[in-house]
Amino acid sequence: MREDVESLDIRDVTGTWVTAVILQNQIEARIAALADLSDTPLFFGRLDYLHAISEELSEGSGGESFYIGRRHVHDADGDPMVIDWRAPVSQPFYRASRAEPMDVERRRRFGYTGGELTAYEDEHLTDPAAETFTGSAGGATTSALLAAEIEKPRVGPMRDIVATIQPEQDEIVRSDIAGTICVQGAPGTGKTAVGLHRVAYLLYAHRERLARTGTLVIGPNNAFLSYIEQVLPALGELEVAQATVQQLVAHVEVRGEDTPEAARLKGDARMAEVLRRAVRAGITLPTEPCVVVRGSRRWRVPVHELVGIIEELKDREIRYGAARDALPQRIAHAVLLKMEQGGEAPDDRVQDAVARNSAVKAVVKECWPAVDPAKLVLRLLSEPEFLARCAEGVLTAEEQQAVLWPKPGRSVKTARWTPADAVLVDEVTDVVQRTPSLGHVVLDEAQDLSPMQYRAVGRRCTTGSATVLGDLAQGTTPWATASWPDALHHLGKPDAHVEELTKGFRVPEEVIAYASRLLPAIAPGLAPATSVRDAPGSLVVRPVTAWEDDVLEACREALGHEGSTGLIAADARIPQLAELLTAAGLPHLSPGTETSAEARLTLVPASLAKGLEYDYVVLDEPAAVIAGEPDERTGLRRLYVALTRAVSGLTVLHGEPLPEQLR
Repeated sequence: MREDVESLDIRDVTGTWVTAVILQNQIEARIAALADLSDTPLFFGRLDYLHAISEELSEGSGGESFYIGRRHVHDADGDPMVIDWRAPVSQPFYRASRAEPMDVERRRRFGYTGGELTAYEDEHLTDPAAETFTGSAGGATTSALLAAEIEKPRVGPMRDIVATIQPEQDEIVRSDIAGTICVQGAPGTGKTAVGLHRVAYLLYAHRERLARTGTLVIGPNNAFLSYIEQVLPALGELEVAQATVQQLVAHVEVRGEDTPEAARLKGDARMAEVLRRAVRAGITLPTEPCVVVRGSRRWRVPVHELVGIIEELKDREIRYGAARDALPQRIAHAVLLKMEQGGEAPDDRVQDAVARNSAVKAVVKECWPAVDPAKLVLRLLSEPEFLARCAEGVLTAEEQQAVLWPKPGRSVKTARWTPADAVLVDEVTDVVQRTPSLGHVVLDEAQDLSPMQYRAVGRRCTTGSATVLGDLAQGTTPWATASWPDALHHLGKPDAHVEELTKGFRVPEEVIAYASRLLPAIAPGLAPATSVRDAPGSLVVRPVTAWEDDVLEACREALGHEGSTGLIAADARIPQLAELLTAAGLPHLSPGTETSAEARLTLVPASLAKGLEYDYVVLDEPAAVIAGEPDERTGLRRLYVALTRAVSGLTVLHGEPLPEQLR
């Protein structure tokens, strides 16, 4: 298929150089999408039907077989060899069961090792006498290949889960594009992968629509985005943008940090009203008429008419910038009416000329001044009197004092902007000029966003839909959301459907049960997660006697297994651990860096562990992880995240007493 595209000659079909460039770009994108991935098999399953299901796909009477894979593959005649997993005919591969076989006689799964086909197993869905599985997997009664795929050692970035999608996950993946869906998912339930595969599905089902409007994946940090960036290309999707919330709102250079209380208040939804008032604070009513000179005649718009025009624009609640653009035209229209009453016959060109008249411009500048978003927020956070006027009845005097900068900024370039300040600038930017909307946005680790950050994301999908992914128990910011209805309200999607995933596939049962002891303290309303994988010996809790020796020993033990290892520790202990590993000759990486045969150990600050996963995890000193956060609940939530990053084994090292909930 790739060679066919590479052999195309476009010289005879392009009329202009512009057409040639566009077509060549499309061909290059197609070639890139058809690239070989040596360790990514083209097919992973097969469906054998009881009878022909489609006149188009069948070749006559009897059942048909379809190979299911990551993308569509056809032969030289154009006949399908592999069916895309997103096609309707592939859906029974994920949803068919003995209770509801969906006309499938047999479902076959293929197992691979390094891209080489090494096993298969069959599931007979309509023969009550047959065992559930037969084949080279050894006649197991549960899917050994499914378990092996989930437990396969991890090296490099996050792998796609297309071969292991479960029925409840498939239902979310194939949800309609018109609706926003929120997924509350416990650790190991695959919520991130489900969100990414939902994007791939929507691009397949609504490609033209999303090609026009665009798609975006929003993650908590760059390390996380690096970790997931290869999932969509492995499915043949290359046109999905990725960003963090801070990259979305990068109107100013962030160089400062807020106190937790200041950050919480700046992220409060009430700040939206304060900012709206600040933007409109410059609007004043005229006290003098507007006199426009045209040739030998003077046209006068009295004060009361100007006041009526401005009041009417204020009441319409349209964007500040749009109203400012409309104001000169409205004044010019009033002048044209007077010209017509005076016997003239002006046209649209005259109205545009009047709108550009210096007298009209002077009225607009005086009554509806231009607003620079960054300068406005700079003034708001630097001038107590201005903030008090805009926040009256919204923020208390103590809250106003908390959000003010300790040292007022002198200019936009020299001010020490904080991440929360950048979100405020983005809010003002939208009040002045509407933010363009995308067709679909995936928001991962959403529980950590403030109401103002939700508003910033919501602005990017006002006319589109969203997939919101998160876990309330993993909220590790002072402003972490308390409930999904609250979060969806701030996002502007109050009618979104909330799905809960509680059955884990990644984290072993011993590990998730141990971590779930923290749930009553960090998220009392959530049901504990369960795991389909029981792995005896996957959890080791070890008191430390000689810290350096014990850490190195635990890391070497983990590296003795195949796959990746993560050493997770409190942020403050990372430099010391880095020196220790280097001195011991253990090569290690930073989060987001792809592991290799030479370096399979990643040193992970606890603050960056969210969303990542490793085959084996060594967790250094839980008490230090808790102490590194501003309060105990946030510290316990950070610990919950760190405890649930392991796929095959977790070793907890502690010199200080464990938190009461884990004893």
